Amino acid sequence: MALKATIFKADLQIADMDRNYYQDHALTLARHPSETDERMMVRLLAFAIHADEALTFTKGLFDTEEPDLWQKDLTGAIQLWIEVGQPDEKRILKACGRSEQVIVYSYGATSHIWWKQIANKLERAKNLTVINLPSEAAQQMSSLAQRSMQLQCTIQDGQIWLTDSVTTVQIDREPVKPAR
Repeated sequence: MALKATIFKADLQIADMDRNYYQDHALTLARHPSETDERMMVRLLAFAIHADEALTFTKGLFDTEEPDLWQKDLTGAIQLWIEVGQPDEKRILKACGRSEQVIVYSYGATSHIWWKQIANKLERAKNLTVINLPSEAAQQMSSLAQRSMQLQCTIQDGQIWLTDSVTTVQIDREPVKPAR
């Protein structure tokens, strides 16, 4: 018998002063049985950073043809493809061919090693951005994971704070590869 996803609910208040985006989102996240709280919270953070009414969570780990999040225009064309973790270069190149913009949020102690192994294979991907999240911040975010969450995300001058009103995590993004 296959294990089912665990459902998490998040009421997320976003105050993104860099984009002048202020919105509340009631989100439902399905955590795949093989997914950790840390990875799920990085997906949630990626949503907060790029929040838009057209941005949606996908089947992700359940479907290898879809990213973790994407944003499509009204014609169904993929504008933004967001991956979380350390995808292989074939998956990233395929995403770059299907989407206007691809962003990978890597995290964890081995993310720099992962990037060194595939960086030269992705040089030609002009629409690819790779951002590393410090492993300490990702681990701290996992402590915010609850089946029902009330979270606030503040983004100002490139810095991010995620809080549940008891614990606040500061996340400093480390750009690894900017889009050209």
